[in-house]
Order: sequence, then C-alpha cells, then structure tokens
Amino acid sequence: MTTVIKGGTIVTPTEEYVGDIRIEDGIIQAIGRTADEEGAQVIDASGRYVLPGGVDVHTHMDLDVGIARAVDDFYTGTVAAACGGTTTIVDHLAFGPAGCPLHHQIEEYHRLADGKSVVDYGFHGVVQHINEDILKEMEELSAEGITSFKGYLTYDYRLDDAAIYRLMLKMKELGGMPAFHAENHEVIQYLRAQYVGEGKTDPIYHAKSRPDDMEAEAVGRLLKIARLAGDAPVYIVHLSTAKGLEEIRHARAGGQKNIYVETCPQYLVFNEEELLREDALKFIFSPPLRKEADEEALWGGLADGTIQIVGTDHCPFNYGIEKQRGKDDFTACPNGAPGVEERMRILYSEGVTKQRISLGQFVKVTAENPAKAYGLYPKKGAIMPGADADLLIWNPEGSLILTKKDMRSAVDYTIYEGFEIQGMLEKVLLRGKVIVSDNEFLGQKGQGEFVKRHASGPID
Repeated sequence: MTTVIKGGTIVTPTEEYVGDIRIEDGIIQAIGRTADEEGAQVIDASGRYVLPGGVDVHTHMDLDVGIARAVDDFYTGTVAAACGGTTTIVDHLAFGPAGCPLHHQIEEYHRLADGKSVVDYGFHGVVQHINEDILKEMEELSAEGITSFKGYLTYDYRLDDAAIYRLMLKMKELGGMPAFHAENHEVIQYLRAQYVGEGKTDPIYHAKSRPDDMEAEAVGRLLKIARLAGDAPVYIVHLSTAKGLEEIRHARAGGQKNIYVETCPQYLVFNEEELLREDALKFIFSPPLRKEADEEALWGGLADGTIQIVGTDHCPFNYGIEKQRGKDDFTACPNGAPGVEERMRILYSEGVTKQRISLGQFVKVTAENPAKAYGLYPKKGAIMPGADADLLIWNPEGSLILTKKDMRSAVDYTIYEGFEIQGMLEKVLLRGKVIVSDNEFLGQKGQGEFVKRHASGPID
C-alpha cells in the first residue's frame, strides 16, 4: 500500500519545511514537494506539523511489584501510548526470582507482550546480580536485539559498586547501554524507618525521606565509576533534581562524553506541594517530586541539551484500589503513576508553546535522541527515506483539556487532570498505517512488532 502525506510542515531537530512524504510498505520512500499520488492514499496535512512518532524508552507495562501489579498490560498501555503519539516503547522489566538468569524475565515479557502490543516495542534487560553467567547472557541477548540492561542502586536487587563497574565494562565492550536508577539506598531506608517510627506517615514524607542530595550522590557515584571504566556509557533514568543535574554538568566539564540523561514530564510540571493534596497518593512515585526550583533547573537542562531525553516511567496503579494501600502509611503505597498517554501533549504545550524548548528540541527529546541512545535510530525516531513511517499529524492551532474520561489507559486517573493543552494530535501512523484519528483508536491488537535493536549511537 502506498500513502502520501501531502503539504505538511515536516519537522526534524534541525529543519522545518513544507513537503510531501511518500510511504510504501510501511517505509518512508521519498520526501519532496511533488510526491506521486497516483494510486495512493492521500492524507492532507496542510497547516499541520508532521513529526516523527514518539519513542518512550521508559515504561513499565504489566509490572508486578509484589504488593500490586500495574493495571496497564501491553494492550491497554500501548493503546494509551498510541493515542498519545508514541509509536515505539522500550519497557523496563520487573525483577524476577532471586538468582534467576537474564533470560527468565525476557521470556516472561515476550509472553506478556506478544500478540497484545499495538505499537512497536523492545525490552531492557534487568540486572539483579552480576557473575560470569550473567555477563555471558548479555552477549547472547545483545545478539538477539536486546542491547540495554538496567541496574538499580536501590530496592531489593540493588547492585553494589563492583557490580555496577562490571556492568559498565561489559556494555562498553558490546556497544550497549546500561541504565541506572540513581538513589542512595541505605540513607533512604534509614530515613523512611525514622519517619514511620515517629508516626510521620503522610505522603509528604515520601519526598522528605528521599532527599535531593541522595539522588545527587548516586548520580555522582555512577559517573565516577563510568569514568574509571574508560568513559563507559551511562544512562541516568528519571533525573529529578538540580543537584543531580550539576553532577552531570561537572562530569561533562571534566571531559566525560558518554553520559545520557532522561527526565520525565512529572518532574517538569509538578513539585512536592502535590503531596499535601487530599489525593496525594496519586503522586507517590520514585524519585519523588522535588521543589519548584528543581522544575526550572530541569527545563534549563532540556533547553541546553544537558538532559537529552524525556521518558515517562509509566507505571499505573488505580487510585481507588492499589494506591489506597498507602492511605495510612506512605511506605505501603505502590510507587508509580501513568504518563505514556500524556507525555507528548504535556511537553509540547508546557515546553514548546511556552517557549521553554524549541520545536526541534521537542522532536529530539521525544523521538530522535531516545532512538539513538537505545539502538533504534534511524529505523525509529526519524523522518528520512528508509525509516519506518511512524508519523504524527499535529495541529498547532488545536487545543484540549486533559481529562481521564477521554483517555485510554486502564488506570482510573491522570495526574494531569484539567491541564489546558495547546496543540492537537490529529493522526498517528505506525509503519504507514493510520492507527489513531482524532483520538479514535483504529489499530489492531497485536499489530506491534518486537524491534531488534543495534548498538547505541551518540547523541549530537
């Protein structure tokens, strides 16, 4: 099937120009002003932006955290992603049983996603311990197209510094990407126990028990270990603090080049005051919300390129059910919030239309850069001949009010309820096929394909 997108303003990180895009067999075949329309389906994009489909490299579909399970599986969660303009996800896996091999969770997630996902997808391996067998499995999985692995500096299966160092060395050898949740476990656990012991169990103590210094310390430690490993690549997930940002700037000023940094929309538009609300349990996720000054610092990091990627950490639990576990004790509340459906709209409206970032930067941080960091580019995240025709038709003159009743996630709330959004996502194409039109999902369950990824590439 041939499709021509006619007369839209094509947006890349460096250019905006009016042109036509010819799509054949799901691939962008040509870009020009006079694409041949004979026998083609024509989509009139006049007065609209044509953007690359969003790439969200931080989701948690169907995540089992022991006390609860995320309410979006790979069907409802990816329908939500598609309706929000995201056409590819790379999912972070749940921990498996103690001592399990890497393949254990990869096989489980293939079972969970295959035949359900409506957008294309990949997986990050999850590293619970390091030994020679695990390092060998990294080689095997990299050959299978799984080229990134996540380690935690907190939680039950946290890695010690020696394990972090070995993971970094192996990823450098394989051309892959290690991702890290950076918080200081021991101090946080001490503070959590202290607050609970003092009867301070309201949601605000979730933030107070995870101080910004404890993110900055963990970020700085990771960067120093990466430098020791020969400037090995290191990816920091969901950065939330100005102090963590300064650690990254300091390392880059000292000559480290292979530092990849992600933040999430929630850290750009909310602060810890939300944890004083009556429905504060909706806002318990980790890292926690910070100060207003941190919001502004993170926007500055996006604007100057210190932060190159915006993911979501989409991990939804129902406010009316699972989140209520924490009504008397914040430590019992499952951590996480929805975001995969909201990311593109929030970042465009709060970033581009408010002139905090440019339209080109919006494309970079939501599509091109995550695709490059995780070995998807230029198949994904690009508008160029040979790329998958994952495209968005975006009306800059449109507007809407975000509300849960118009959204597709299975969760019972959005933390962005009532946000006035400037800009309207009108159509979403996955490999040349329109799967969303005016917020109506037109795709099919299971149409998403597992994407085998290659070595990570540098970000300009």
